[in-house]
Amino acid sequence: MVGRALVAGVDSSTQSTKVELREIDSGQLVDRTSAPHTHACWEPPVSEQEPSTWWEALSACLAQFTDADRSNVAAMSVAGQQHGLVLVDEDGAVLRPAKLWNDTTSAPQARDLVARHSAEQWAQRCGSVPLASFTIAKLAWLLEHEPEFGARIARIMLPHDWITWRLTGAHVTDRGDASGTGWFDPARNEVADDLLGLVVGELENWLPRLPRVLAPDAAAGEITPDAAAALGLPESVLVGPGTGDNMGAALGLGLRPGDAVISLGTSGTAYSVSRTPTSDPSGAVAGFADAAGGFLPLVCTLNATRVTDTVAQWLGVDAVGLAELALAAPGGPNPPVLVPYFDGERTPDLPHAAGLVAGLRNDTTREELALAAHDGVLCGLFDGLDALRAAGVDVGGTLHLIGGGTRSKAYRLRAAALHGEPVTMPDDDETVAVGAAVQAAAVATDRHPADVAAQWPLGRGEQVEPPPGIAGAEVRARYAELRQRSFPLQSDR
Repeated sequence: MVGRALVAGVDSSTQSTKVELREIDSGQLVDRTSAPHTHACWEPPVSEQEPSTWWEALSACLAQFTDADRSNVAAMSVAGQQHGLVLVDEDGAVLRPAKLWNDTTSAPQARDLVARHSAEQWAQRCGSVPLASFTIAKLAWLLEHEPEFGARIARIMLPHDWITWRLTGAHVTDRGDASGTGWFDPARNEVADDLLGLVVGELENWLPRLPRVLAPDAAAGEITPDAAAALGLPESVLVGPGTGDNMGAALGLGLRPGDAVISLGTSGTAYSVSRTPTSDPSGAVAGFADAAGGFLPLVCTLNATRVTDTVAQWLGVDAVGLAELALAAPGGPNPPVLVPYFDGERTPDLPHAAGLVAGLRNDTTREELALAAHDGVLCGLFDGLDALRAAGVDVGGTLHLIGGGTRSKAYRLRAAALHGEPVTMPDDDETVAVGAAVQAAAVATDRHPADVAAQWPLGRGEQVEPPPGIAGAEVRARYAELRQRSFPLQSDR
């Protein structure tokens, strides 16, 4: 290898793949690329994608780097969208499009699983109460509605597992992403075969179909010659264990217990890291594992930036234009309030709900509607932080604001206003890819990911102060009153 040693961190999300090249020792960014995902069906409640699009996008990303930089890649790792269900047959062919996290067709199966095994038991056994998004509910749906695939399944994978398998031929996962399946116990670091047995018959025939769970500092293996040739990489490239996107972002931020994150992407998340597992029988908080040997208590909302994108279309502007409208809102008494359950909702568990706007008047302005859209998304995520506190999670430290939505000045300023304290905008907004790069550097140098994260300059960023004269607590109270009045049961189970 000539020149500086590099690692590649891959973020394979719902809508695109992003790849960052970083120096192994310093973590300094060398280059980054992105490519969109195609081959998707997104017609709620259905959300499916051909896994081949992830590989095509990864290839397109790597092709944009110089030959010299690709030749210096020593290791890579993949952080991918959580919960998706990928099924592969004995010959390695994908059996059907992957069910993605935001596919809610499996809501009845999730309700049935909780009816058969109480919410308290689920929370104790796997850290979470299954929702439609969880992989176990998607597998139950498939075996009920498409049973012809059951006997043909040789390997069950999550999206990041499938990409790692294409890279190495190894059928593996990590404990972070595995903790979102509904059949893995993150506290004991073992498959909860009794939970999987609620969905499948002849359990002994299904356990070999699951990926092997790697430790945070374990490599999946070396890249195969075929994959190296297809991607233009050296055959010596070592591939890390990979993880889920939220776990990757936490690692990429160098998150410490007490710090919290609000992520504004296609979905919204609020989470922290913890040294101890979380068990919330209400189902609001998912007790995931993280990518560094600890835990990642998390709340996920289904509706985030797609809401403001949709409202922007209604008002005939783009995202930037909507932000400008929101920041120009007059701030008068009794403004409209929006509850953003446009595609149903995951937290609270309302898969069949719809969005709601209240307080419309003849003098309601476009600016007020734009502001209500931003505030509605953010209020749902601040409710998530409240749920973390109620579950005993410390979120009193630095609040990081990440995700594509943070490019909006309205989201940044309104988040600080609703928080009532400064929020931190990381200097590097591709935190998922950064976390994957940390993993790659760890396996390349035989270190623990936490040690690499401590060495690299992670989590630094700009402080966004709350704008003066905005009563964020009042905004949240109006939102809470409408939500509680309109959706009193918190769940339509």
